[in-house]
Amino acid sequence: MSIVTGTDLAREPFLGGMRSTDLARLAKAARPVAIPAGRRVFGESDPAERFWLVQDGTVAVDLDTPGRGPVVIETYGPGSVLGWSWLFRPYEWRFGGVAGTPVRAIEFDGRLVRTLCAVDPAMGYELTRRFAELVVRRLEATQARLLELSAAGDPARS
Repeated sequence: MSIVTGTDLAREPFLGGMRSTDLARLAKAARPVAIPAGRRVFGESDPAERFWLVQDGTVAVDLDTPGRGPVVIETYGPGSVLGWSWLFRPYEWRFGGVAGTPVRAIEFDGRLVRTLCAVDPAMGYELTRRFAELVVRRLEATQARLLELSAAGDPARS
């Protein structure tokens, strides 16, 4: 796949059910990418300018924790969305991510998508709603993982 089309995007679970005109606009901000295993896809506190729809492979999302270093919060694979920090100020990654295996994904230019959303508020609302739901799920998973690690590291709780 060298060009991403609206039809390609319609097959992606995260974008399923969006208007075909919106998908055609989003396709202008998309490109296929291959990420080798072991590569850091994004780093905590780095500028967030992109997001990805994972088609093949896995990415471990991590969080730097005091005294432990990076802790894997969750591993995401095909059908997953990587990145929401591009949508919310200050446009910096809140987490990091490393490809656990070779990854094939659709990468979006977040700045261009923000512009497209500003031009078409209905599309902007739909994408923001989808990403807000994703943020809530991811933060709940982060909370659960950190509580699990806290309990495992506290001898009084063992």
